[in-house]
Amino acid sequence: MSAKRPPRPKNLTSMKMLGKQLGAARRVAGYTQSALGDRVKLDEETIASIEQGRRSLKPDLAALLDDILQTKGMLSVGVANLPEIDQFPMWAELYMQHEREAIALSWYDNAVLPGLLQTEAYVGAVLRNRVPAYDEDEIETRTAARLERQEILHRKTPPTLSFIVWEPVLHMVIGGAEVRLEQLRHLRAVAELPCVSLQFLPLNSPYSAGLNGPFTLLETPDHQHLAYTESQRGSQWVSDADEVSILARKYAMLRTQALTTQDSMGLLDRLLGEQ
Repeated sequence: MSAKRPPRPKNLTSMKMLGKQLGAARRVAGYTQSALGDRVKLDEETIASIEQGRRSLKPDLAALLDDILQTKGMLSVGVANLPEIDQFPMWAELYMQHEREAIALSWYDNAVLPGLLQTEAYVGAVLRNRVPAYDEDEIETRTAARLERQEILHRKTPPTLSFIVWEPVLHMVIGGAEVRLEQLRHLRAVAELPCVSLQFLPLNSPYSAGLNGPFTLLETPDHQHLAYTESQRGSQWVSDADEVSILARKYAMLRTQALTTQDSMGLLDRLLGEQ
């Protein structure tokens, strides 16, 4: 992956200002970051990230903090009036927050590689294939956000990550031959990370539990199980326990239908050897 990254979304100034207001209110109320985190069931690092403007403050948390810190709705008003320069819808912001904090994540994809595994060039190529097209500023913003999400792979205590990808995705030349080659090399490197399990569902498999499309399963630090699905008509959060259970069973079946992790690395080696 190229070391140079596009600039991050440009609403950070407002986020930092709101974070400073939260920090000031916390200190006036006599809370440490750790103590306030305990009150709202978040860790100290999350509170610090919000105060530093590195993580967005969500409306439900803002309302809870207004109540605890007796700030008379100040934080909620601040959240409601943040400029939406990054233009990510609330469900996407919510997903990214859960993804950052997840202790386990399982991801199946049959159209493109999972976002957490994409190189910068591959991200740009995928975004440029969108219809209707994004403008270059939007591509820049979304590329930066997607690459930033990949930091969870290298956390001091990373989540347990499992990926299953349909083999034809590896053969697509999205962005050109050089982009594909760089992407295959990146996948091979990521597959060596101790927190990652990477499997491919082979093209010649007579079975697939993923015919209905991509989905992701998440386990939160408080052991809540959530899911996220994608389709042509949009993306959807799934929190109903029965629906999450169905997707979890599909994923378990996909793991038995896919190549083992060792055989999947062998497939990557063969593809790289053909270049």
